Amino acid sequence: MIKYSLIVLAIIVVVLAIYAFQKPKHATENAPSIYDFPFSIKDLNGNLIDFKKFKGKKLLLVNVASKCGFTPQYAELQQLHEKYGDKVTIIGLPCNQFANQEPGSPEEIQNFCSLNYGVTFLMTEKIDVKGENQHPIYQWLTDKNINGVKSSTVKWNFQKYLLDENGKFIDFYYSVTKPMSDSITKNF
Repeated sequence: MIKYSLIVLAIIVVVLAIYAFQKPKHATENAPSIYDFPFSIKDLNGNLIDFKKFKGKKLLLVNVASKCGFTPQYAELQQLHEKYGDKVTIIGLPCNQFANQEPGSPEEIQNFCSLNYGVTFLMTEKIDVKGENQHPIYQWLTDKNINGVKSSTVKWNFQKYLLDENGKFIDFYYSVTKPMSDSITKNF
């Protein structure tokens, strides 16, 4: 009986050792990619954006507004774009849902961003990031049941969502997190 117990114990130890030394799976490894989720969105000029062209680079999606206390973050987003543009694609998604802080037309948004902050990163058409008319991209970003990782609520303008090189959700950052903060740049 002791011999049998020692054999069983040895098998358990071997199995636990094998399990302990296996490479842990990344939380998003089996999660769906943004590229698996059907949606369409246009840039400020009305051209359809093909998100698949961003594969191989991280994505930082930011709901933006021109008349917000966080609007100066456009400068840091542009700085991030210039410094890490080979590793990450910045996409600004104008939204007028927070205190009507993005009332402008596509031309007004483009001119404001270009003239005041030198923005050259990609900007989309104005969308809703929450509520009944929430754009499908934000349905994916904010719902763990769809993105496979984490749920969130868009609290205000300039909330940031980071995706990996395969379009899988990594994390989100509230508006108070500056674009050039270590919590974001450490990912590049």
